[in-house]
Amino acid sequence: MIRKHSATLHGHRTSFSLEDEFWAELKTIAGARSIPLAALISEIDDHRPPDSNLSSALRLHVLSWLKATSLDVCCSKSRSDLRRHQ
Repeated sequence: MIRKHSATLHGHRTSFSLEDEFWAELKTIAGARSIPLAALISEIDDHRPPDSNLSSALRLHVLSWLKATSLDVCCSKSRSDLRRHQ
């Protein structure tokens, strides 16, 4: 389900719509990085292209994080498999 969320970014209140699954992943990312969720959202907002909206930037950040995480797991597994076969 898509829900509307609000955040204060640089002293200005803004809102964005995001699916529950993306919201849950943002919370996971913030927890993994030991930063507040608001700080993560602000960081993503600061680095998004000027022609993109915040909702899209948040989704793309989650996608990038998940891809990087799965690549790390995949590469770690491949390296350990190689060591066993040596």
